[in-house]
Amino acid sequence: MLEITGLHKAYRGRAVLRGVDLSAARGQVVGLLGANGAGKTTLISIVAGLRPADAGRVRVAGVDALRDRRRAATHIGLAPQELGLYPTLTVVANLTLFARLAGLRGAVLRRRVHDTAERLGLQDQLTRRAAELSGGQKRRLHTGLALLHRPDLMFLDEPTVGADVPSRAGILDVVREMAAAGGTVVYTTHYLAELEQLGADIAVLHEGRIAVRGSLAEVVGRYARASVALRFAGPPPPLEGWRADQASLVPDEAPDDPGRAAAAALARLGDAASGLLGVEITPPSLETAYLAITGGGHVLAA
Repeated sequence: MLEITGLHKAYRGRAVLRGVDLSAARGQVVGLLGANGAGKTTLISIVAGLRPADAGRVRVAGVDALRDRRRAATHIGLAPQELGLYPTLTVVANLTLFARLAGLRGAVLRRRVHDTAERLGLQDQLTRRAAELSGGQKRRLHTGLALLHRPDLMFLDEPTVGADVPSRAGILDVVREMAAAGGTVVYTTHYLAELEQLGADIAVLHEGRIAVRGSLAEVVGRYARASVALRFAGPPPPLEGWRADQASLVPDEAPDDPGRAAAAALARLGDAASGLLGVEITPPSLETAYLAITGGGHVLAA
């Protein structure tokens, strides 16, 4: 469904994409990860036909997306991070307008508007102006606008930012439904637990290239390590092989057995462990894998 080969893009001489290769098959959810400024939005914008590439090739459903943007766009849905609603229009008017822009008419349009509102839990909000919706409802409507024409390839760029728990769950359910129906979803997020819930394939964009690509299990199994921290009531005491991290001690290198490492550290600390509040062991996760891949770059939203 999506084939990106050797994609390059620079702004004023600063290279953002340095030869990106990425593919996604029908029915796949691909979690596209990367620090702020890594080029995720640039990559999505090029595939969606909103920005030109400097070099490379993009094919969407077999269509050359760089040469035939209009034809490729019929296969693509895009919900960017910034909300794209008309605040003075009602929910149904927003949905109807975007359905018309997608080429839908008559009974098909009305059915798609109804079905989309129902899928995203907005059927009771149809007559309310978009400006009157809660943050989560606005985010769901924003996502729905990109779903109306049933795209084969859907880009969701930070789709749950500012969404409440029910809205977040509803959007994840829609992603699962799309994938189950054979659609392809490229999903960017700072909430890595969402990708774990979706069982998404992972692609990490780092230093202008896809640094890692694989299933969730492969990425976590290859890169993630369990971690351990000794938390103290005040400044932690010095201990060889461990470093202070605020009010905690963490090992200089990730141990193979965090529990055993913690026990050995406490034995060496002796009376200096009197200020210990607790031992925290974190199991391997997508977050720890990401940090290992990118050399400790922060991925979680503040």
